[in-house]
Amino acid sequence: MATRRNFLEKSTQLAVGALAARAITASTSEAQTQPPQAPKKKLHILMRSSWGTDEPTRASFAFLHGLALAEAGHDVQIFLTHDATYLMRKATVDMVKPIAWPPLSETMAKVVAKRIPVFT
Repeated sequence: MATRRNFLEKSTQLAVGALAARAITASTSEAQTQPPQAPKKKLHILMRSSWGTDEPTRASFAFLHGLALAEAGHDVQIFLTHDATYLMRKATVDMVKPIAWPPLSETMAKVVAKRIPVFT
């Protein structure tokens, strides 16, 4: 003879199983009937940097992040202040080699190709 405790354990297991099955069928039917999502909003982003050649990795971040955001479809502008203004010289850009990132000259070429405005 089944005890009341066994009956309650079995009934809760059945209820949980029924809820899980219902959730799975509901999510698949919703996925089939949902219209395609609208494109994400295009952001207007201003990247500011004041790091110069004394911190080559940090000096490259504004250009690397700006490039990634531009490739994602956002409007990006880069604004350089203080020591970062020296990065507008080609000779300086050629010497900046960030750690674990491509040389700044390669990144800068991509920034120019994407027509990302850089202000000083």
